[in-house]
Amino acid sequence: MKKYLPFLLPVIVFFFTAGCESQSGETLSFKSRFAAPELKRMSQEQYGIDVKQKNVLQANFEKNQFLTDVLQQHNVEIEVIEDIARKSEDVFDVRRMKAGNSFTIIKDEEEKVDYFIYEKTPADYVVFDLRDSVQIYEGRKKVVVHKRSVSGVIHSSLFETIQENGIDIKLARQLEEVYAWSVDFFDLKKGDYFKVIYDEEFVDGESIGISGILAAQFHHQDRDYFAIHFEKDDTTSVFYDEEGRSLMTAFLKSPVKYSKISSRYSIQPGQISSRQSESNEDIDYMAPTGTEVYAVGDGIITKADYRKDFGNYVKIKHGIYASQYMHLAEINDEITVGLDVRQGQVIGYIGKTELAKNPSVRFRFWENGKIINPVRVNVPPAEMIPDEDKSDFFSIKEEMMKELETIKMMDTNAMFVSNY
Repeated sequence: MKKYLPFLLPVIVFFFTAGCESQSGETLSFKSRFAAPELKRMSQEQYGIDVKQKNVLQANFEKNQFLTDVLQQHNVEIEVIEDIARKSEDVFDVRRMKAGNSFTIIKDEEEKVDYFIYEKTPADYVVFDLRDSVQIYEGRKKVVVHKRSVSGVIHSSLFETIQENGIDIKLARQLEEVYAWSVDFFDLKKGDYFKVIYDEEFVDGESIGISGILAAQFHHQDRDYFAIHFEKDDTTSVFYDEEGRSLMTAFLKSPVKYSKISSRYSIQPGQISSRQSESNEDIDYMAPTGTEVYAVGDGIITKADYRKDFGNYVKIKHGIYASQYMHLAEINDEITVGLDVRQGQVIGYIGKTELAKNPSVRFRFWENGKIINPVRVNVPPAEMIPDEDKSDFFSIKEEMMKELETIKMMDTNAMFVSNY
């Protein structure tokens, strides 16, 4: 075997040094996403490994540091590295190891590496058992779920309200997904408020993020929008309002996700309005160059072209309704006339054009051939919860509505967070 090592080593090095990059292929800077666990938390329960009489080293992958570097630094023999290269392909691609993620090395009393453990996420890990023959397997730490609640008053935007108060920004993104059909987050008003009941996951006593919203109340434009999560089985997870109507309707409230907007493009309450153009009912949505533009509803592409006063534009027919997206920097290559598109499908991209001062998309909507303000469209009725699920849903809804009612509100920039 040793006579082949000069030929095998370059292959092995390539295999391992292709790792520690982001999924986009761009090397990450050395900033720990998941801090290495403290030694005092190393226990039989953490990885299912008895660490008594063992030497434990924990660190984070640095920029341009690869698995082969770490193993060679700790005197792992080249034959063992070869074995890892062969056996890891069917379990975990070591090229997906990322700079900033943590790893643990467990050595015996003679300083020989028994285990190398890579943290894929705060909860999921891969064990490389180097004793005797190499064994590779994945594991998951114990995850504890706590139900929590939060409330807040909007003074600028939902994202700023949540971010400024130290709450996981994922909550804002999840709220945007839940209310994509009923609340236009570009048009929030000062004084709008929200209450949310959600699950948060913890590993080793530390939060690893929000796993899901259970119920919410969003007060917008003098109206309360309720969302109650109902999970029938592993494949059905839907939000309904207090009457049992699905929150998923025929049309999204806007063709651009607010979560895609950077702070430089944040829209203050009341700034989104119709612009003087062929129609006073048009709405301009400003966003950074490259932001995706989505079809607001299912339909058929009737136009995908360029016109001097529209720039690149796409028009979609939705039965008696139609939507149009103008001033696009680029139309999605897949979009052609006659194509059936689904709600939320990417149809184009925002960018700076000669027709607009700022990167934006101009949005227009028709009902029975008449241009109307998209905000005032009469959305077709949403589907009601199936009869066979009504009893279970309304039981959950009653409990959630009571809990929402008890959540305190803060009449300041601060938010109120509580544990159950």
